[in-house]
Amino acid sequence: MAAQSSVTPAAHGVWTPEGEVPAAAPAVSEAAVFDALKTVYDPEIPVDIYEMGLIYVVDIGDDGQVKVDMTLTTPSCPSAQELPSAVEEAVKAVPGVTGVQVEVVWDPPWDPSRMSEDARLALNMF
Repeated sequence: MAAQSSVTPAAHGVWTPEGEVPAAAPAVSEAAVFDALKTVYDPEIPVDIYEMGLIYVVDIGDDGQVKVDMTLTTPSCPSAQELPSAVEEAVKAVPGVTGVQVEVVWDPPWDPSRMSEDARLALNMF
């Protein structure tokens, strides 16, 4: 009796009479997106924006599109232009991501209660 192949079709493209169709893009890892967000820091605060509680929503589509709703500590934040761009670039680097949309939202307003315990310890805010 011949041994059956253990090759998973999803690991290879599919052949058709028109040629090979490439395999589907890998699913975007939620953990990898959050890890990428944790690499973005407000230049004035020694804590990443995720631990600061500035990330409100992360929506990862099946097509690799990622939508991030974030806020800033205040509407007059000096980093208002650079932080959303930094978030976009960090998430764009995650394998499988096909596009990123970052939206700055103000409702609900950010307050220190959104910070993680690690962020509070780093900033001496108890």
